[in-house]
Amino acid sequence: MQKIRVKSRDNLGFKANKKESGDPRLRFILGFFFVVSSIIVVRLVILMIFQHSFYVALAAGSREVYRNLFPVRGQVYVQDSRTGEEYPLAMNRDYFIVYADTRVIKTDEEAENVASKLAEIFNYDDEKKFDVYLRINKRDDPYEPIENKVDESIVDRLKELDLLGIAFSRHPLRFYPEENLAAHVIGFLGKDKDGDSIGHYGIEGYWQKELAGKGGFFEGSKSVGGGRIPLAGWNFEAAEDGLDMLLTIDRTLQFKACKRLSEAREGFGATSASLVIMEPNTGKIRAICGSPDFDPNQYNQVDSVIIYNNDSIFTPYEPGSVFKPIAMAAALNENLITPDTYFYDSGKVDGGCTKLIENAGSKIYEDQTMTGVLENSINTGMVEVVNVLGKKKFKKYVEDFGFGVKTGIELDSEASGTIDSLSQNKGDSVDCYTATASFGQGLTATPLQMVSAFGAIANGGNLMKPYVVEELRYANGKIERFYPQEIRKVLDSRSAMLLSGMLVNVIDRGQASSAKVDGYYIAGKTGTAQISGLGGYTEDTNHSFIGFGPVDDPKFAMIVKFEKPERQYSSVTAAPVFGDIAKFILEYYQVPPGR
Repeated sequence: MQKIRVKSRDNLGFKANKKESGDPRLRFILGFFFVVSSIIVVRLVILMIFQHSFYVALAAGSREVYRNLFPVRGQVYVQDSRTGEEYPLAMNRDYFIVYADTRVIKTDEEAENVASKLAEIFNYDDEKKFDVYLRINKRDDPYEPIENKVDESIVDRLKELDLLGIAFSRHPLRFYPEENLAAHVIGFLGKDKDGDSIGHYGIEGYWQKELAGKGGFFEGSKSVGGGRIPLAGWNFEAAEDGLDMLLTIDRTLQFKACKRLSEAREGFGATSASLVIMEPNTGKIRAICGSPDFDPNQYNQVDSVIIYNNDSIFTPYEPGSVFKPIAMAAALNENLITPDTYFYDSGKVDGGCTKLIENAGSKIYEDQTMTGVLENSINTGMVEVVNVLGKKKFKKYVEDFGFGVKTGIELDSEASGTIDSLSQNKGDSVDCYTATASFGQGLTATPLQMVSAFGAIANGGNLMKPYVVEELRYANGKIERFYPQEIRKVLDSRSAMLLSGMLVNVIDRGQASSAKVDGYYIAGKTGTAQISGLGGYTEDTNHSFIGFGPVDDPKFAMIVKFEKPERQYSSVTAAPVFGDIAKFILEYYQVPPGR
């Protein structure tokens, strides 16, 4: 039997290995692993101890869900007052952004084909088509915008073409379907300094909070798999949509009146023009027009932001002779004069100013009645009226008619005007400020204030609060209606009737025959007022006409105003425009003739 020889431990190599353990290479390897292990241990200590709270929060955040819930902005409607049919003035509409994912467009030929198809849809010229080609040929951009505010009908056409790399993103935007029709009434939805959508001017500005609604939120937890954990500490608050609104504006009257006003402004070469139509018995505003106007859908495409201003409420002016009926009303109501009270006009009168007050054109009218003073718009006669009335009573009536304070109409940017000149001096004696105020100089008023005051004359002496909102319609179904509101009794019915008759004569026999409507008793007054500037009054003028009718049952009170027209007198500018629109109103409301 062969014996098996067993090697000793030395023979197996252990002795040799032990000897080699002092090799520098081995020591380096062992040292390297030691350093790496130490770094890992230190990092774990930092993570587990010093940064523990951070990573706990991060992990928790990965399991939390938070979403803002956005409300739907309320819509605004106008109506046809005859039929009751409603039309949206401001609404919400989905638009689309068309963009390209250039990563999927691999070749120049593909880019050329897509650009050509887009050019057909959007009617690009060659320059625009080439620009689009360059943009979609980048091949490394996941989002390259092509067109903004694209209508859904266009998107549908693009979807049918199934263009390579072309995609769509839906965005809700404010839309004004009537465009310029009531721009100064509605305002617009724009951006604030933080980039948030916010209403500006008109209804959008005044009712921003109510139209915008209230945002909500959802906050909850989700499982590792991504699903929400029921009742796991989640919170929910529903968004409250903004309220809808119905305005008092009559769509048909708004369209007809504003069109006529705009045409006239251009024809007369006036800088601007404004118009207000109000129901005297209720205070409802049936039309407000401003010219020039703008399209709220493209509000940023105006030559000047001044165009945004609603001159009917924002821009006070010296009204001139249209203010004369206010002083006359006060004296009639105090029984100090009658329509037939005698007055002799010498052409000049001492009103306490540095020079004598004269009539327009330095005319002399000699023997007149108070009715004749209004018919011929005699400045000296009005100074006589306030001399009889006294400064304090005159000031009280001016205030009672609503001048010097805002009307409170539900539109943004209303101004109050000023009657501070009537408080310059104490006592009851008539000074220069009072004398000139009697014929509308030295104080300011807005067109809305003027038509509101004439509305009080028309309805028998009641100053009504003008309002432009008919209904508020809340998301929960609640409806809040607005009703006529009497501010105060200004005149007794007899005085109002007498003054109305005097103003009918102004149209029938005076300077405003172009405002006449055949078959109806229409009352009104012209006003041509110099515009003040540095160092005194300029040669530029404002032209106004204010009137109402039919006198026995007034359906409307209306002011027409032009700034700096190229014609000389309001009798040939504002008065005929008033007459045209008054005729349409009476026909529209189907008011039978009364004379």
